[in-house]
Amino acid sequence: MTVTLDWFGCTTYRLNIDGLVVFLDTFMDRLSSAPDNGATSADIKEADFALIGHSHMDHIAGADVIAKNTGAKVIGSFETARVLRRAGVPKEQLLPSAGGELHQLNDDVTVRVFPSLHSCIWSTAAPSGVLLEGDIGVSYGERAARLTSQRDEGPSLPAALAAEQKELDARRIGSGNDGGALDYLIDTPDGTIFFQNSMGFWSGILAGIRADVAIMGCAGRGNIDGEPIQGSVEEYVAIVANTVAPKQLVLGHHDNWAGDPDAPDLMNIEPIREELERSVPFAEIIEPGYQDGRELLPASE
Repeated sequence: MTVTLDWFGCTTYRLNIDGLVVFLDTFMDRLSSAPDNGATSADIKEADFALIGHSHMDHIAGADVIAKNTGAKVIGSFETARVLRRAGVPKEQLLPSAGGELHQLNDDVTVRVFPSLHSCIWSTAAPSGVLLEGDIGVSYGERAARLTSQRDEGPSLPAALAAEQKELDARRIGSGNDGGALDYLIDTPDGTIFFQNSMGFWSGILAGIRADVAIMGCAGRGNIDGEPIQGSVEEYVAIVANTVAPKQLVLGHHDNWAGDPDAPDLMNIEPIREELERSVPFAEIIEPGYQDGRELLPASE
């Protein structure tokens, strides 16, 4: 069995599992100031399934286009299903899940859904290499107020990019509610693939997951059991890697997907690599390029 991985930026990937095409998130329609990932959602003509980690625009956008153009079924939260129904995706193509479900993708491949957590976007965040502390015990109301304040401030873009952003936002779907983050464990005849698109987990759930490949985001403030990590991005990634124990670890969410004209195309994640090489020596660290067709798992003999 051959399994290949293509990255489209952020945490959007395409898995081809011996001809079974599975998207992990679907966000690829971006500002022209973002690095060129080589495709838009309208370019995708083949897909069997899409697994959506949560309902924010930078993960779910494009799922409606891909589902309508290919007939792909979409697995995601009930909020994801609501957003897609509103966008005109037929109910028959939606498989709303909350965690605990096992979905059969074909005769040989299944995916199990796990309840997870979104990163602490309401809290202070920093790039890898920076230790963060505090914000323990912040109430839901205060978290919501901080998020509202962040949205009100909003990023500032040059006029031409702001106009382009407005046009994009008119057609990109998404929700202000993450809808309940989900993690996925794909089981193939040659091994298992774990997908986590946001930096958060319930430790009791993660403790029971093992995978041959882990695909995970590495940006934001990690969320462990509902509280922000007292540490760094690289420490969060190392905790997940040491728990899931993959032979291959794919890193994502570190490109300039939002098209910030003042940001580099890729964040510096060297502190993550250094920490993983030190504390997770059994894992091959993969930083994919856009659509580079990386082969995962051992090929069938």
